[in-house]
Amino acid sequence: MTPRKGERPPVPERLPAPVVDAHTHLDACGARTPEGVREVLDRAVAAGVDRVVTVADDMAAARWAAEAATWDERVFAAVALHPTRTSDFSDADKAELSALAAQPRVVAVGETGLDYYWDYAPKQAQHEAFRWHVDLAKRVGKPLMIHDRDAHDDILKVLDDEGAPADVVFHCFSGDLDFARACVERGFVLSFAGTATFRNAHALREAVAWVPEDRLLVETDAPFLTPHPFRGRPNEPYCANYTLREIATLRQVDVADLAVAVTRNAERIFGLGDATRS
Repeated sequence: MTPRKGERPPVPERLPAPVVDAHTHLDACGARTPEGVREVLDRAVAAGVDRVVTVADDMAAARWAAEAATWDERVFAAVALHPTRTSDFSDADKAELSALAAQPRVVAVGETGLDYYWDYAPKQAQHEAFRWHVDLAKRVGKPLMIHDRDAHDDILKVLDDEGAPADVVFHCFSGDLDFARACVERGFVLSFAGTATFRNAHALREAVAWVPEDRLLVETDAPFLTPHPFRGRPNEPYCANYTLREIATLRQVDVADLAVAVTRNAERIFGLGDATRS
């Protein structure tokens, strides 16, 4: 019998070494309570995904993510205002985000950047907010997590103009090999989601196969971008297992070795060993 579209994919066999889901949205997955977060993380751990970074896209989500990261030691947070929501970005919002970003369980400023696919916010407002977030990341000394949709060149221009923070992560990297090279040359990190498993994403898969091992992260962007062959079904952090296995195949490397490398990168970039419970 064909599974219903709304059903979660099966929890896969546990990875031989644990990995970190570098970008997920636990609140959008429906895990809005401590009990719900624990259930999602228990499923993730069963698949070998032992920690997650839950990411905000608006002010309410930023408050929630920072709080949720104190509920479970397997959860960390990133806070920012998504570029599509920047048409109204007040001084009060900036003050609150600055305070949230300084919290110890908040390990990144994101997701921020530019989105030229949707027209929810004017480009000027997006650029101004993006530049502000770049500065925030440098002020708090935490990685900048980039949302880049149809805006490759302008993203790089802003980062070049402003001076990028020490660590920059391109969440759900969507570029080709040339853009991957441009990012890596600048010392940036590329995080790959379920799109890397899509059979028609030829240019992206070429970038996945090339990116240096120490510049690579894996993520789900759950509940979105569920990996092949489960496209269209709800995504959760445990599905990073599927993506990691496909990346290992594309790179022709051992799954366990890749898991160890990706975990080492996540711990280095997000300072997971240094983040303490608040």
